[in-house]
Amino acid sequence: MPDLQAPPSAAALCLEDFEELAAGVLPVEVREFVGGGSGTETTLRLNRAALDAVTLTPRVLAGVGEAELGCRLVGGQVGMPVVVAPMAYQRLVHPEGELLLARAAAAAGVPYVISTLSSYPLEEIAGVAPSWFQLYWLRDRAMVESLVDRAEAAGCGALMVTVDVPVMGRRLRDVRNAFALPEDVVAANLVGARSEAHVGVPGLSAVAAHTASAFEPAVSWRDLEWLRARTKLPLLLKGILDSRDAVRAVQVGADGIVVSNHGGRQLDGAVASIDALPRIVDAVSQECEVLLDSGIRSGTDVLRALAVGASGVLIGRPLLWALAVDACGEALDLLRKELADAMLLAGCGNVQAAARLTTGRA
Repeated sequence: MPDLQAPPSAAALCLEDFEELAAGVLPVEVREFVGGGSGTETTLRLNRAALDAVTLTPRVLAGVGEAELGCRLVGGQVGMPVVVAPMAYQRLVHPEGELLLARAAAAAGVPYVISTLSSYPLEEIAGVAPSWFQLYWLRDRAMVESLVDRAEAAGCGALMVTVDVPVMGRRLRDVRNAFALPEDVVAANLVGARSEAHVGVPGLSAVAAHTASAFEPAVSWRDLEWLRARTKLPLLLKGILDSRDAVRAVQVGADGIVVSNHGGRQLDGAVASIDALPRIVDAVSQECEVLLDSGIRSGTDVLRALAVGASGVLIGRPLLWALAVDACGEALDLLRKELADAMLLAGCGNVQAAARLTTGRA
């Protein structure tokens, strides 16, 4: 467990500052589990470089005195076009883990996505915040059905299926650290929550070993068709980078696409999410919502995504760093202020105006 004598979060002037603050309280192997990518981390770096390359042409004399950040996402009203991304095992960074971050999301008026691999039960998390549920496709079909039923019963507002993990990307930091979960952090939604993920083996990642035994690598469009018929919840597919897959997703009944390379943690060398976004927007945005995930680190990044065509964004790692220092509410407040400032500077009074900004490449 992290050291709870955290440095003051008031030192954070931007979201990236929380990573430095978290470094003072988290063990090295946990920091690397959260912060690392796969392979040589090419895609991890590409996400940042590609976002930085997106330029915006601001409008002036727009008569805008205050930016309205509220909008609708997946049929619900949200306080800003932001969703807290699904992230596993949040008790690794704070004893209250998912519960604390979910409460912060509720206070900010944004959806919280519960991970299949959350370290508190999904029902407990859904009880403290309006939530969506993220589903990993498991080898045990009965377990998949049970998770869907539990998400519906808990009142989750949407189902987000992660489709880019047939196997876990080779995350070399975790391999070098022989990373394994501590005994008191478990996948609380799964039967037999203690698993291979807790058994450290030199030269291996125990979390990857658990994924290999639990996840179904051969999941297909036929499985998604079955799921669409199985639930009435809005269905989003997370991990799409090719417009052809986005079109197929709409054909099987998806209500939303999350353009994502899993934060650079799956196929190393995959396209940056923001670079894949325009083609997917052109292909399906008239038929379903398109959100962007991977690399969002500021309010300006949110504005960039909106201008390129996203309905909203998912944000992950910066909130885990903030959670580690008991400051996830402050991080979301900071993101809101950054987005409001960026919109005013760009002459945008609302999210719809942000979508009409002209973009370019640096």
